[in-house]
Amino acid sequence: CIEHGTLPHGESGPDPALLNVGGGRSEQSALYSNLFRSNCPITGQPDWATVMIQYDGPAIEEEGLLAYLVSFRQHAGYHEECAEMIYRDLMLKFQPESLIVGMNFNRRGGLDINPFRSNHPISPAALNYRFVRQ
Repeated sequence: CIEHGTLPHGESGPDPALLNVGGGRSEQSALYSNLFRSNCPITGQPDWATVMIQYDGPAIEEEGLLAYLVSFRQHAGYHEECAEMIYRDLMLKFQPESLIVGMNFNRRGGLDINPFRSNHPISPAALNYRFVRQ
């Protein structure tokens, strides 16, 4: 679980250059963070999410991944756009055999938006999990 981090001074938006390979080994892993935040492009209100990343491929350096996720804090983007950006950046950088990016956003205005992106079929049951904070 990756949890502690701050936005680097002067950081203004998502920065895929923060992503690094961790040790060059290949692994099957699931990483989670409750620190993701972007901003609504219409209202500017913060949108908090738990991010889940499951992959089978080169190890992802957790410190760089956390810095990347935190770099979204000044980004004004829709939930689905953020999930797609994360998926695309991870796929381009690491080229994993399998990749799932799931984002469970805290409800705001009664709306439940939880985008998922995967390069292989996933069951509907896998999409229906909720964390305590949601």
